[in-house]
Formats: sequence, structure tokens, C-alpha cells
Amino acid sequence: MVQRAILETRAAVRRALEQWLADPGAARREAPASPLVLVALSGGADSLALAAATAYEAPRSGLRAGAVVVDHGLQSGSETVAARAAEQAAGLGLDPVLVERVAVSGEGGDGPEAAARSARYAVFARSAERTGAAAILTAHTRDDQAEQVLLALVRGSGSRSLSGIPARRALDAGGSEGAVILRPFLGEQPAVTRAVTEEACAELGIEPWRDPHNDDDAYTRVRVRRSVLPALERELGPGIAGALARTADLAREDADALDALAEETLEEIVEHAEAGISVSISALAANLPALRHRIIRLVARAEFGAQLSREHTRAVARLVTDWRGQGPVDVPGASVRREAGRLVFRAR
Repeated sequence: MVQRAILETRAAVRRALEQWLADPGAARREAPASPLVLVALSGGADSLALAAATAYEAPRSGLRAGAVVVDHGLQSGSETVAARAAEQAAGLGLDPVLVERVAVSGEGGDGPEAAARSARYAVFARSAERTGAAAILTAHTRDDQAEQVLLALVRGSGSRSLSGIPARRALDAGGSEGAVILRPFLGEQPAVTRAVTEEACAELGIEPWRDPHNDDDAYTRVRVRRSVLPALERELGPGIAGALARTADLAREDADALDALAEETLEEIVEHAEAGISVSISALAANLPALRHRIIRLVARAEFGAQLSREHTRAVARLVTDWRGQGPVDVPGASVRREAGRLVFRAR
């Protein structure tokens, strides 16, 4: 009997590991002959399927594979769930298996979901530093990607947000310099969905944990998953989740290309100014709005660590395209004014 789901999860992990290891630009910490990767394991179907696939594929890519289990302590019996996940990881052959308990506060900020995520990624960074792991693998699926794109659409976000969850990024917290986050199940082919991970667990004969938070409509993402996407499928036809995930793939290609072009263009037109940086007005005016706005946001982010909203970006851009003597424009971290044919950014 062909175990299709197992084969698809393994293929996704194999492709992600091969692409990462083959990328000459991928920053990896100095490691022994067999670098270590850690699977972020909750005990749910997605992460168990990832753990099993990684346990199988990592040695075939010259890697060692372990796991890190984060107990958020958000519900009764969470320590039992974490212990069971660790036991399953060891049973799959993962080593080392780390179990970390964190304290999550839901007060202030962006709520308990964001707080839990921040705590979780801080654990990933500490675990990578402690073990020398070169990568942390997380089990986001194509369904997670579809939900992310839908939420970005509702917020009115740009192409970078519409590109969704990145399949690979630097793990930039703590002292884990060089380690990366890999998300093998986000790839286009094979398209690994929750249905695939659940089927993989069934084929493997392992029982996943059912997180009650995944059925709690108090969480926005749960409402999207349980109500909004099914309603769209019902009214518009099947395949909505897949289409949204493909939108992320296309948006990421475009966003990566425009970002790279913006960086190249900025290098040619930027100059250092007193207590700041300046950019040629004529060069900015010669570019299309998508590139012009990216250059403005890039300057703000690179020089002042500021993330400009669309409103702030357009206010700065009007100094280029619709200048009637106005200025300066105050944005997060900087004040921007037009001086002698240049757009000058100075720290505030």
C-alpha cells in the first residue's frame, strides 16, 4: 500500500533541506561534519508529521535531527502534553529532545497569541545557541499560509505581507547568530496541508494531540479557519485555500524582485548627510511609485530602524512628486525634508 502522505511530507522536508544546504548565501554557524537541526514539536499532527519526516530525511542529507518542545503553560495539563510530545520525538529517533516551559502573559501588547509566539521563538533561539543547532524546523502548512494571506488582505497590506509566511528566514533573536528557521511544508510542491499531515500521522500509527485552542473562536485565526474560509469555499467553490497560498507564492516573487531592485537603486542614489542620509530627488521621481515607495521605506528601516506605514510613506513621497514648499515630514524615527534637490532624512 502506497503511503502517499508520508511520502509527500518526506519529499517536502528533503527539498527544503537540499535547497538550504545548497544555497551559498545561506548563513550557517560553523558546525561539525553532521550539523544539527531541531524540529519545533507541539505534539499536534503538523509538527508530528514534520518530526517523523525530518527523522527520516535528515540523516540522508548528512544532518543530525533533534526536537524542541515548548510548554506554554496556557492550559491545564500542558506539562503532560509536552512530556508526551518529547516521548514521541524520542520514539521517532530524534536526539537531543529539549523540553522548555515558558511563562506567557496575555496582558498588553498584541494579546496572548503574539505573546506565546514571542516566547516560543525566544526558546528556539536559546535552544539553537545551547545545542549549536544550525536550523529550527517549524510545521506551518499551506493552510496556515492561506490564513495568513487572508488576514493580510483584510488589513489592506502590501505585497510583502501578502507573500505570507517565509519558508526560510534568519533566527534573529538571542545569541543564535547564523541559525535559521526552515518551514518545509510551505513549499508549492508537494502541497502539504493539514489533511496531509493528519493522514501522515495515521499512516505512521502515531496519535497527535488535539489543541483545544484550535477550536476556540476567541482567536481570530481560528475564526478564519473554521468560519471564514469554509464560507468562501461554500459560496465561491472549492480550492480557495490553495488559491490563497499560491497568491503568497506569486506575491513573494514580486516582492523579492522589487526589494532587490530598490536596494540596488538606493546604492546608486544615496549619500550621507550631516546627522542623516540623503537621496536624489530626480532619481526618486524617475522611478515608478512601487519602487519609489520601497526606497523610502528601505531608508527608514535601514538607517533608523523604523517601519513606515503607507500614510507615512506617501507623505514623504509627496516631497518628491507634489512639492509646494511643504516640510519637514515627521515619521517614526526620522524627520524628512527637501533640500537642494535631495530628500534628506535626519534622526529625530
